[in-house]
Amino acid sequence: MGTGASKNADSGSHSGGEEREDQEGGQLYVSLKMEKYKPKGELVPHVYGSVPLVGSWDSSKALPMERESASMWELSFVVPPNHETLDFKFLLKPNYSNEPCVVEEGSNRLLTGGTLQGDARSALFRLDSGEVLEYRVFIKADRVSPFDLAASWRAYQENFQPSTVRGIPDVSINSEHQVGAELGSSASLELDLDHYLVPAPSTCANSGLVYAANMTENPRSLGHAGVFSNADSSGSVSYIGISADRPATIKEMEVIVPDPSKVYSGSGMVESKSLGTFSPFQKQDSHRGLFVDRGVGSPRLAKSASANTFNIDLKLDSETKNSMPAAAGAVAAAAVADQMLGPKEDRHLAIVLVGLPARGKTFTAAKLTRYLRWLGHETKHFNVGKYRRLKHGVNQSADFFRADNPEGMEARNEVAALAMEDMISWMQEGGQVGIFDATNSHRRRRNMLMKMAEGNCKIIFLETICNDRDIIERNIRLKIQQSPDYAEQPDFEAGLQDFKTRLANYEKVYEPVEEGSYIKMIDMVSGHGGQIQVNNISGYLPGRIVFFLVNTHLTPRPILLTRHGESRDNVRGRIGGDNVLSDTGDIYGKKLANFVEKRLKSERAASIWTSTLQRTIITASPIAGFPKIQWRALDEINAGVCDGMTYEEIKKNMPEEYESRKKDKLRYRYPRGESYLDVIQRLEPVIIELERQRAPVVVISHQAVLRALYAYFADRPLKEIPHIEMPLHTIIEIQMGVTGVQEKRYKLMD
Repeated sequence: MGTGASKNADSGSHSGGEEREDQEGGQLYVSLKMEKYKPKGELVPHVYGSVPLVGSWDSSKALPMERESASMWELSFVVPPNHETLDFKFLLKPNYSNEPCVVEEGSNRLLTGGTLQGDARSALFRLDSGEVLEYRVFIKADRVSPFDLAASWRAYQENFQPSTVRGIPDVSINSEHQVGAELGSSASLELDLDHYLVPAPSTCANSGLVYAANMTENPRSLGHAGVFSNADSSGSVSYIGISADRPATIKEMEVIVPDPSKVYSGSGMVESKSLGTFSPFQKQDSHRGLFVDRGVGSPRLAKSASANTFNIDLKLDSETKNSMPAAAGAVAAAAVADQMLGPKEDRHLAIVLVGLPARGKTFTAAKLTRYLRWLGHETKHFNVGKYRRLKHGVNQSADFFRADNPEGMEARNEVAALAMEDMISWMQEGGQVGIFDATNSHRRRRNMLMKMAEGNCKIIFLETICNDRDIIERNIRLKIQQSPDYAEQPDFEAGLQDFKTRLANYEKVYEPVEEGSYIKMIDMVSGHGGQIQVNNISGYLPGRIVFFLVNTHLTPRPILLTRHGESRDNVRGRIGGDNVLSDTGDIYGKKLANFVEKRLKSERAASIWTSTLQRTIITASPIAGFPKIQWRALDEINAGVCDGMTYEEIKKNMPEEYESRKKDKLRYRYPRGESYLDVIQRLEPVIIELERQRAPVVVISHQAVLRALYAYFADRPLKEIPHIEMPLHTIIEIQMGVTGVQEKRYKLMD
């Protein structure tokens, strides 16, 4: 591992007035990171030092760094731009023993104005055995406003107006410091929060690091020799007509590949129906598109005076094979419009990824798949790399990916065509949105895909562009650690060099997307800024996709989900209502406050979200030091005329309603109330805001609402949502980051 540390702090020039304004109103969001390939799992990196970072050189009070990936740990905090010098050091603490800590060698580290003073250096730790461990150190500071950090809900200002039904705001904010109730002995927690960890259900979000491409669709059997089949009931992939002891040859594939040299002449290349125009910083007349200047706060849609409107001729076509999505509200309305009024091929949508390796394509595809499934759209993720590995093995060197290697080019085009045929076949059976995940880095490949899609589906290219070398380097290292392509490569450095050679081969022939309908994501993965360009995009679903992509990023942060403490109606078995907590519920509120204080003690920018019902507000009241936001969207499912009844009373007095609910809990709507599908629709703004947040969030809500939120992160099918276990007095920690979604569960009380 190379030596040296990285110093990366914003240092852009400002005018005197702007600089003074930044110093007065801005804050520094500082991120400390340590990286080591093949770290010692029992040693956890910590930070300790002087005020205001830690406040003590006592190693027992050191702040733990959170695991960001298999090899990276991170600790973030907020300080004023003119803060006093932070004097600190790194140390390693044993995770499960009383062994002494190992403090890094060398002098103390000094951080002033977000910049590390002195020579950059790695962190060196000398163990009792004489072994020296070396960690790479990264320091980054970004200037942001405190409101952006702690209250990025500004995007939903319109929700602040009181509801005409209930007379209360959809969202209300209380950022004042509240003194929590005295935590008695019954509310105290063990020092080690891992003491409260409980096993998560087998169908939970990933508890370990799982390579996203492995979770994508398996190749289907097309009836050709040498083609794959996943008909085995165990879910494993088998081969038809291919010997298990040798890789299949190209000829055995027998896939017809359209000639990519024939230029696709779809209407999207001739006339662009743009959704907007250029922002003030880029106004070429020869190109129309929408640019979003994405800052830390709310996205800003910039439109120039040349913005044009357009009309679309919608022809009625009653013949459709596409089934209605299991959805409600706007999604269902849009589905009706798309099926009844849209062109036949527009009923099926193919999102075709484009981009160089290590740009986050597979991660973006997985997130988009999860979001669309949760909304009720039948969506599948097809990863061409998975097809290639199953057909040609995992030991392909960088030479396989050279543009001047005709055998390699033919093999890669064939597996791409096979994946595209699988996706189209699936669409003809009722699928709605296919995510086609590959580099697709040159126009010939994209022309081939557009030719195959003619009359079958509408293609939108999604290009991911990243110019941040630090992010690219991090993604490359994660690729070597997790990708099956390097699972049999014991030498990390050799795998790293091979992948960089592969990347150079792609860069030589890379052609940015300029044809058809496309979305370009430029430097958006960090969450600190960037652009999104949209060209020739129209329709409800493409619009929702753009909005989702604008608000996503890769910044690791935990999201804690928990039900309110036990209420008096819980004790009585009554549904709905707006009752207060029982004595047991009050104790849980204090335990929860204790937990949040310990778990988020280094997270100054965290926030607490509750519903507008008093049982969640009371549960959150002992938590001090964090802003609290009340969302009407987080209220429990509306039981309508059944509100306040027990299920036995419903069964006795309303037997037909009871049986209807029992048959289909997902779609059943309480009389004058809501269904689970209705709840999902009103939770979409909450999901978007959770995706946009860069700091931890604690969500204190209700059983039905948390089932729906959890299903989104765990990628659970809609039909399972009403049956997801969501016990009282349990915290579900969802860790979001570049490696995907991971889950922990803490049970604070029985």
